[in-house]
Amino acid sequence: MSASLGVVMAMSSRRIALWIIGAYNGLVALKNRVANAWKQIDVQLKRRHDLIPNLVNTVKGSMDFERSTLEAVISARNRAVSATGVQATAKAEGELTQALGRLFALTENYPDLKSNQNVLQLQEELTSTENKIGFARQAYNDTATEYNTKQMQFPTNLVAGMAKASPAELWEIQDSAERTVPTVDLSLPKPPAA
Repeated sequence: MSASLGVVMAMSSRRIALWIIGAYNGLVALKNRVANAWKQIDVQLKRRHDLIPNLVNTVKGSMDFERSTLEAVISARNRAVSATGVQATAKAEGELTQALGRLFALTENYPDLKSNQNVLQLQEELTSTENKIGFARQAYNDTATEYNTKQMQFPTNLVAGMAKASPAELWEIQDSAERTVPTVDLSLPKPPAA
């Protein structure tokens, strides 16, 4: 009887050890996926940051009296480049998005800019990059949520400390203006009464 008890204990110990190793490795893998997802956002943000000076230089000559708008874009870009951490980066990028929005709105007042191929190409590249950033943010938040959930679930939470698992911050909209839904009115004006 003692030999069979010893076999059962050995098998149980082996199963527990394998489960601990699996849970630990799973948390480490998710932690690395979160870091990779953040780096994917970083790549797209760098591309965005690199495009902005080109856009500002392209429109600068035509918008001399709009200097404050151009300076606001460059200032917001510089804050975004130097931001660290998820929340600080999200806040700085939100401010940059608003500054770019003001710049794009002002370019509508300049017919020569609206037809300038360089400006149009840079705006298209920025729009494409904004879409890629949005997808990268979504992928990051999905991965971070999976990681956070896994480390909170029982029994994996018993191993989370050994894996040095700590909750990953989610990318959240910091500016209430970004949450505002734009109003679109595509109705045609009513013809004058005859």
